[in-house]
Amino acid sequence: MGCFRVRNRSGDGDLLVGMNNMKHFDGPEFEADVLKASEPVVVDFYADWCGPCRMMTPVVEQLALEYAGKVTIGKLDVDANQDIAIRYGVMGIPTLGLFRDGKLVDRLVGYPGGAAPIKAWIEKNVPTEAAEAKAAATN
Repeated sequence: MGCFRVRNRSGDGDLLVGMNNMKHFDGPEFEADVLKASEPVVVDFYADWCGPCRMMTPVVEQLALEYAGKVTIGKLDVDANQDIAIRYGVMGIPTLGLFRDGKLVDRLVGYPGGAAPIKAWIEKNVPTEAAEAKAAATN
């Protein structure tokens, strides 16, 4: 989650304001928000009680800001949306699912320990301009 500091005019302290681009997917909106989305969507299948899921949350929130406008990134609580988790074969959490054109095209199971492996996985599935320029430069 990105944050910025706002100065209080009275000088009594600062107010920390969070910027969050993270979506929360839920049963009724899942089809419209994920399956019919115009851009690729990464769904973080998680549960509140899951320790590795809690460790992954700030990383996924950071990536949601970084990929804004290119990839939609959001969370889906598997306890509240068991039918969706079952439909996509989510057997363990956390699981990241990448959806494109209404289909689950790839998944990343478990917390990989930081942002870099998740970014590499997203770039493999959704090349951004930077990745395409790097690939063109090496060819």
